Amino acid sequence: MKLLCIIPNYWPAFQYGGPVVALHYLNKVLVKKGIDVTVYTTNVGLNGDAPVNEEVHIDGVKVTYFRFANLFEFITKSGWRFSWQLNKALKENLKTFDLVYIVTIWSYPTTVGAYYCRMYRKPYIIAPQGMLYPDLFYKKIWKKWPYYQFVIKTGLRDASAIHYTTDDEVEKTHLFLKLKNQTIIIPNGIDLSEFSGLVDKERLKVRYPHLRDKKIILFLGRINWKKGLDILVRAYAMLIKERTDVHLLIVGGDEAGYIKKVKGWLKEYGLNYIDYGLEDKNYTQDVRVTFTGMLSGKEKIEAYAGSDIFVLPSYSENFGVAVAEAMASEVPVVISNNVGIYKDIERNKAGMVVDANTHDVYRGIKLLLEDAELRKEVVINGRRLVEELYDIDKVADKMIEAFGEILR
Repeated sequence: MKLLCIIPNYWPAFQYGGPVVALHYLNKVLVKKGIDVTVYTTNVGLNGDAPVNEEVHIDGVKVTYFRFANLFEFITKSGWRFSWQLNKALKENLKTFDLVYIVTIWSYPTTVGAYYCRMYRKPYIIAPQGMLYPDLFYKKIWKKWPYYQFVIKTGLRDASAIHYTTDDEVEKTHLFLKLKNQTIIIPNGIDLSEFSGLVDKERLKVRYPHLRDKKIILFLGRINWKKGLDILVRAYAMLIKERTDVHLLIVGGDEAGYIKKVKGWLKEYGLNYIDYGLEDKNYTQDVRVTFTGMLSGKEKIEAYAGSDIFVLPSYSENFGVAVAEAMASEVPVVISNNVGIYKDIERNKAGMVVDANTHDVYRGIKLLLEDAELRKEVVINGRRLVEELYDIDKVADKMIEAFGEILR
């Protein structure tokens, strides 16, 4: 099977979040299982890490990073990503592929991919990756609605199937848009070999000595409005009034300057912080919050391993790759019921699921800190859940089966 994957940004531009990482993990395993995978993407966020407008091999995956022009920046922060080279490649090569897998929407690469698939009658699957959730859809609706009606709607309607990562996304997206397509519900996956349990849990505190003797509350993800960092800061401010042995560790890259708002809230509550990403310090002696900037590879794994509780109080999250990674690292999790995999966690008693508000997040963190038996239970259940549902090898098998059904 020859599979073409179209996505606006791709590994190693992993600063764009978990879905980019999850897709590359998937493609790597698909190649190992005999699928011929080609990726068409743009060089956004690439930072010179790979050649542009020529095919390169990354972990066996054939990738072409097309140069793009910054047009229509009002649509997304990096523009519409218009690319003549991508357009030309699709015209010349699309017929050679058996199936096309289009990831996310609201960009030129994914829109033109669907257009040529319809033109050449090529079966294609669209994976919106949460971008069509009602709350996100209505955010800046003035610019999204016309684009959806005149550009995206037809591409969605004519797709062979829509791939959702959770039941929650199907319920809130497919029915909301009144789509009639076949649905595929397969989660994102993670490479469990990275979370072997052999990581030194003390490495985090060696790197950041002021974390010694502290209970580490970890947030890991892009720093933007969706993640509920305003809720987390308020909940942490409540918690720190009761105990001095806790420390908030914020791992992730800033998005659209949102980190300034987070630091502003910390100052309002008198919480001193240090930002290792920018060497930005706002403290005299007692540091309560640490920003590390983006961590990847071994450093990211060590951040999980050295933490006591992982918290993600998102307002909107179609899956939650970081949640799966935390559970794989045997870290108890507190998440909001806006995180797509919350039903899996509830059913399996694999973590604390709370409403996205300050008091409930505070109570969830406090309960896990105080109840050792509960922590042990959710850690065991969380690791089991990841092994059963989110192991990338099992996810790849399900995707191959779904691809085969579409082609048949």
